[in-house]
Amino acid sequence: MFRFVSTQILFGLFLIPALGLFFWRTRQARKRVLARFGDLELVQKLSATLSKRARATKNVLVLLAVSLLVLTLARPQFGTRVETMRTEGQDVMVALDVSRSMLAEDVAPNRLERARLEIMRILQRLDGDRIGLVAFAGNAFVQSPLTVDYGAAALFLNAMDTDLIPIQGTNLGEALTVALDAFEEGTRDHRVLIVVTDGEDHEGEIDGALERALDEGVQIHTVGIGSLDGVPIPEFGASGERTGFVRDEGGSVVTTRLDESTLVRVAEVTGGRYFPALGSAANLDPLIEEITAGEGRELEAREITQFEEQFQIFLGLALMLLLAESLIPERSRKKEVWAGRFS
Repeated sequence: MFRFVSTQILFGLFLIPALGLFFWRTRQARKRVLARFGDLELVQKLSATLSKRARATKNVLVLLAVSLLVLTLARPQFGTRVETMRTEGQDVMVALDVSRSMLAEDVAPNRLERARLEIMRILQRLDGDRIGLVAFAGNAFVQSPLTVDYGAAALFLNAMDTDLIPIQGTNLGEALTVALDAFEEGTRDHRVLIVVTDGEDHEGEIDGALERALDEGVQIHTVGIGSLDGVPIPEFGASGERTGFVRDEGGSVVTTRLDESTLVRVAEVTGGRYFPALGSAANLDPLIEEITAGEGRELEAREITQFEEQFQIFLGLALMLLLAESLIPERSRKKEVWAGRFS
């Protein structure tokens, strides 16, 4: 199969007729100048050694060389080879807490916004790794399956909000279970689960999920976002304006605080690490380094057909034509040379 990679360059071939017209106009202009120079017979004798055929041949060679250079720039390809492309990386699932307590503003601008920002930074640093998203509150579901389409994952991440799950609470055990289910079956290596939450587990069903993660070789890193001191949870109206703070049935303001002990235990049991994200300067740079520095496994192997670049042939021919053009003399040798008017 023959093809050009940059087909738009082929429009440059329209310059060839224009260049040919330029050569013709130049030849006609030369004739008119010589006609004004003096006696036509005298001019013909003076230019008797000039070869019109040689000049025409040189012009044709230049036109052909320019045509070949245009074809060279268009990157002609023919001939194919089959290559195996292998993709290596890790499977990274991120479980993000979208319960109402994540609206607390002890981390600027609030816990959820900061968590999404830091997860987005992880997305931007991944290279070949697959990433998936799980949203959880009172229950959990897969927001985005494992994918290398980071743009699509970013769109799903931006859609994760506290209105996504109507059942409030923080069921950390179900979040772990759903995330483990989202991993590809039959693989055990290079699988990482990142849990981003304020750690307030209201269900207490994490032991079974931790045993499963340990059995399946999934390393869990936990991110505790928030402060250790109790802070109120903002409440917003239908139009987005703040209406006050969440209160319990007795009218008291509900407070939320980071539960580090649960998150530390989850990470330690599975060989992961706990990363605190406290205060206004909270960031996950250590976690990002931990993820991106990890080795990967082969995620995908597929065969693709590669076309062979053949521009060298056209470039070589163009250079040969230009060399030939430079070697052709415009004057031909004559046995009889005009000696002048008075000879």
